[in-house]
Amino acid sequence: MSFVKYIESKDGTLLYTKVQTTEKPETAKATIIIVHGLAEHLGRYDDIAGVLIRSGFNVIRYDQRGHGHSSGENTFYSKVDEITDDLGAIVLYTRKLLPEQQVFVIGHSMGGYTAALYGTKYPGKVEGYITSGALTRYNHELFAGVPVGLDSNDYVKNELGKGLCSTEIVLKHYVEDALNKKEISVGLIRTLEKGIEYLKLEAGDFKDPVLILHGENDGLVSSEDSVQFHEEISSDDKKLIIYPELEHEIFNEFTMKTEIFNTIINWIEERLKSTEEKI
Repeated sequence: MSFVKYIESKDGTLLYTKVQTTEKPETAKATIIIVHGLAEHLGRYDDIAGVLIRSGFNVIRYDQRGHGHSSGENTFYSKVDEITDDLGAIVLYTRKLLPEQQVFVIGHSMGGYTAALYGTKYPGKVEGYITSGALTRYNHELFAGVPVGLDSNDYVKNELGKGLCSTEIVLKHYVEDALNKKEISVGLIRTLEKGIEYLKLEAGDFKDPVLILHGENDGLVSSEDSVQFHEEISSDDKKLIIYPELEHEIFNEFTMKTEIFNTIINWIEERLKSTEEKI
């Protein structure tokens, strides 16, 4: 089963959502929600989605508001809660669509921030999280060059291609992809900064199982973000893997992505097995 639809968020924003399942979705191993990063879209996760489906998982992806085909002003957020409300709407839809399924969230970069913030605010809503290059602290000041006096409705040029990935064809496709945003709103940047402060102050509220992945040579988000997030959260089931020499988009690193996908699948399956043993 494969289809697309718009899911309505709390404030009426319509989130473009792609649902792909196994032949018998109700008996899949689990359902995985994938949350993309800043200025990109769900289509950049076709590779990992395909691997997960072939491995027996259902996959649900959505374009974050103001991104891809979703509604909302271009890359704009006015409140910290909007990004978690959107993920919450997708989680609720997933639970209604496949009520017997265990649900895991994979988030990359800003999507990892989304997952971490949602898990911190709403523990126990899903069975586990996987983050990749997640912006959970601010050790590399990604937006340091943004003038302080700009209004939230102002925009700055998207320069995220630098330090993105060591696979040259990925960089070429990123620049050429018409759905990748060329500008980022100051409103989005300011809400990210506020959300990161919340993550630091309330780290102890994150209690769910989590696999934290990061490239050591990430040119956009410091791997120290993930090190500190791992140290400070109170989850009893947490694992951190830092990949030497890899950059920001570890899911697109040609030499390592198969190993990384297998690591994710094995981690999820271990949690599913543990749940079965408790029943």
